[in-house]
Parts: sequence; C-alpha cells; structure tokens
Amino acid sequence: MHDELGPVEREVYDFIKRSGEVITKHIPQGKAGAIPSLVNKGLLEVVKRSLSPWSRKKIKFVKVVDNNKE
Repeated sequence: MHDELGPVEREVYDFIKRSGEVITKHIPQGKAGAIPSLVNKGLLEVVKRSLSPWSRKKIKFVKVVDNNKE
C-alpha cells in the first residue's frame, strides 16, 4: 500500500508517523493537500478533540492508523 504513495504523500505520512499526532494547522500549506488522499487510502485518521478541559472548541488532529491492532 505504501508503494502507491506520491512523493508529497510519502513526506506528509512520514512526518505524521514520526510526530505521532499533529494539529492539521501545523502541516505546511503546500503539503496539507495530501491529507484527504491519505485518509481515503486508510493511512491517516482525523480526530477532533479539545486542547483543554475548559475549552468547548475542538481542534482537528491527524494521526497514523495502526493496522497492527486488528
């Protein structure tokens, strides 16, 4: 599956894999376009959660899907 990735997709996937979880706004604008295709391929997961218990606003994070758990 990872052989089908383009160069930008591979770079974004490796960055998120090294980082663990990344706020979507922290991904450079020129590379953020790879996120939807990585989600569609089942390699990334988008999670919404708040940064603090006092905030109602939720922030989008992306993380690598761990297929080894299944």
